[in-house]
Amino acid sequence: WEKVLWRSQEYPDNHIPDSFLSSLRKNANFRPYTYWSLVLGSCPITQHLATIFIFLAVFVQLRQRTLDPRLLVWISIGGFIAGYMVWEWLDYRQTVRSHQQTNRAKIVKSSILVFLALMALSPVLKTLSAATSSDSIWALSACLFTLNVVFADYSSVRLGAEIRERLTSVLSMNAAISASVVLASRLSDDLSVFSLVLFSVQLFALFPLLRHRLQAMPSVVSAVFAMFLSALSIYLSSALSTTVTFIFIYVFVFVTFIAPGMLVWSQKYKNEIRGPWDVAVPKLN
Repeated sequence: WEKVLWRSQEYPDNHIPDSFLSSLRKNANFRPYTYWSLVLGSCPITQHLATIFIFLAVFVQLRQRTLDPRLLVWISIGGFIAGYMVWEWLDYRQTVRSHQQTNRAKIVKSSILVFLALMALSPVLKTLSAATSSDSIWALSACLFTLNVVFADYSSVRLGAEIRERLTSVLSMNAAISASVVLASRLSDDLSVFSLVLFSVQLFALFPLLRHRLQAMPSVVSAVFAMFLSALSIYLSSALSTTVTFIFIYVFVFVTFIAPGMLVWSQKYKNEIRGPWDVAVPKLN
């Protein structure tokens, strides 16, 4: 008996040879995960969640008038300059690109235009949700931030490679900016609205690009950065509510340490069976 269709054989069509299970393979392409590799792989998710928690803590402080919006504007400007210097340093480590002076001029021009546009739109954004109840605003912003976490791009970019935006990452950024604008509309003055929207642009539009580049660095850099952002979000929330602080800590511990352990534990239940009944895969030279 031969497993061919082009030859007429004396066996029935449903014939099963004795060697049918001789080529049975279990988990042929299975590569077991290690716990610490999964912990390091979860650092981008931890960083992204920490940025959302930092934004929420800053919003509450602006709403309660415990944070000066002028200070937040200067923090946003300083964060942009520091992030741009890190970006230039990462580019300098690779091959020197052409037209760098032109690119720098475009970046400065775009930054000034965004700054002026947000300043001009702040009075309009402040009255955006005046006719909407606060409960609806909280629910809408929670849904938008959930979409931001689900559709965010947690992949890394090789140093020197061109960044290609995915559709899901664009949807994630739009959801976060929309949630930020909705929350900013609940603030009392134009300067607070402007500072919060400017801060959200730094966190949800520019920071993910830098985070992708930093993920191509050694794993220690990503881990230290995740610890710093987590500690900052916990520190900012500790002055607001003890319950919220414990929730943040539980989320960080679950995402970074418990979830990888659950995945490693569940590997023993994986049972993928491969054999001669699988669809044939052509092998080309």
